[in-house]
Amino acid sequence: MTDKKYFPKTLSILLSIILPGLGQVFQRKYRSGFSFFIAFSTSFAVTLWYGKPVWFIIPVVIWAWNIWDVISLPKGKSLVIPLLLWLIMAYGIGGQVTEFDLKSLITNASRSKDMVAQMFKLDFVQPRAEKMEGYVDIQSPCSDFPPAADNESDGTRVYVVQTCANVGEVITVKGEGFWPNQLTTFYWQNPIGGKGMATEATSDASGNVTLEWKVLSIVHTTAPDPTIPQIHRIKVSQSRPIGGLELSAVGGYIVQGIYETLALAFLSTIIGAIFAIPFGFLAARNLMTANPVSAIIYLLVRSALNIVRSIEALIMAIIFVIIVGLGPFPGMIALTIHTTAALGKLYSEVIEGIDPGPIEAIKATGSNWLQVARYAVIPQIIPAFTALTIYRWDINVRSSTIIGFVGGGGIGFFLWQWIVLQDFRAVGSAFVAIAVVVVILDFFSAKIRERLV
Repeated sequence: MTDKKYFPKTLSILLSIILPGLGQVFQRKYRSGFSFFIAFSTSFAVTLWYGKPVWFIIPVVIWAWNIWDVISLPKGKSLVIPLLLWLIMAYGIGGQVTEFDLKSLITNASRSKDMVAQMFKLDFVQPRAEKMEGYVDIQSPCSDFPPAADNESDGTRVYVVQTCANVGEVITVKGEGFWPNQLTTFYWQNPIGGKGMATEATSDASGNVTLEWKVLSIVHTTAPDPTIPQIHRIKVSQSRPIGGLELSAVGGYIVQGIYETLALAFLSTIIGAIFAIPFGFLAARNLMTANPVSAIIYLLVRSALNIVRSIEALIMAIIFVIIVGLGPFPGMIALTIHTTAALGKLYSEVIEGIDPGPIEAIKATGSNWLQVARYAVIPQIIPAFTALTIYRWDINVRSSTIIGFVGGGGIGFFLWQWIVLQDFRAVGSAFVAIAVVVVILDFFSAKIRERLV
């Protein structure tokens, strides 16, 4: 009798030694067995992939705990330790893989001090001023026969003593016909319109200004091949206050970017919601499983929505930027597709959660599928559909700020340019503008959703 009593436990121990969790399954503790197997196998696989022997102690301890569980632990009291060990492994290896280093936040603080200080000097408005500007086009790097770098416009003349400019050389830029004794700004504009360098000098009593300027490599950072001669532009600008305030250049770009962002989000939400409505009905289990044909349509539509929804809108934007070019349009296409899939899934879940009574009553009268949807489903779903659409609008406003980083238009496009050019005043101003717009929209959309739900 004693042998018969201990044989099952001995067999359970042996099975647990062979495969963690198998002994628990033999004892009909299926949940514990499955949990031990998942904990051991995943921890062992991750540790094997990471390749640091010290972490093998985690799967070994889980394996040993699994044996101890079979021997003496009460049912349901054994899973805390394996879970904690698994989390220790996940956070430990995850921290090492991501090079988690809080100390760098302190050691690199001095490097970011100037950047953060600039970001708090917001650049939205400036004193109203009248301006006097001139420019000259110059070739860089030099070719064998560069064009003359001399230009007269609107009563000013700007010229460069040298006919062209190579990186590392010092060029002499001269301006004539400007206001006397005024601070004058020089900035280098590359062929695509970005500012490469900027500096200042003061004009003399005759309105002439001279600058000895070293050409830095930053002027060619946007060129596909920096050895190919291209025409760049040197702009010379003066301004003096005339009273009042006006939008600064950065402020103007921010207004334009925010407008594009809101328009992009609005159109993608509306178009996506319109496309999502039929998909929502076709992906609703309670409407589409009455016969084999509709059940197949349900599976296909539901699967398609899940697949499209799993692809981030940013990835789609990169693809459409390649297809249709830079600007808000590819960003709108990407957000519309993602919105259609996301709202289609949410709409279908709303339909699946409605009261089945009206549906059964309409079906009992012999009504077809369209009549059931029209009279039993639509009256119940309109408030929820509207609330979800407004919520998706909120999401799209946030997403459209990132879409611009890959050329999809909106404020993100300008923000990326300012980051590249290290114009951190503009970056900080864009951050504030984005935050203000998102907070305002979130407040009003929340109020609307409260009234609808």
